[in-house]
Amino acid sequence: MATLLIVHHTPSPNCQALFEAVVSGATTDGIEGIQVVRRAALAATASDVLAADGYLLGTPANLGYLSGALKHFFDQVYYPCLDSTQGRPFGYYVHGGNEVTGAVRAMESITTGLGWRRAADAVTVTGEPAKADIEACWELGATIAAGLMD
Repeated sequence: MATLLIVHHTPSPNCQALFEAVVSGATTDGIEGIQVVRRAALAATASDVLAADGYLLGTPANLGYLSGALKHFFDQVYYPCLDSTQGRPFGYYVHGGNEVTGAVRAMESITTGLGWRRAADAVTVTGEPAKADIEACWELGATIAAGLMD
């Protein structure tokens, strides 16, 4: 059974809505044979990353960058996972109050360094998530999970 690891920092109702949509998409009917593991960014470990076949990452954009929690996650797993996880698929979403550029740039830079393969377009949201943003996160979850099905 393939494993999808969702690593997230969800400090606000807006981030919670996006996270719930991603999980709903990843676990929807029709997605079979995929174990979905959810970890808060501060609790996720290199063992979690090594045991997963694909990744979904979620973060707020704080002060123009990734949340400290997601950055800490990457700091903890980068070198232990570098050689073993190259080529694995991932997707991500970022929520910001008014801009997400720095967080997106950091996410792209770190995941490129890890050698991960982006398997879906990123979902970026500013302000309160609209219905289309929630739907995009649902699609993100479903797309990444479906890509792991045999």
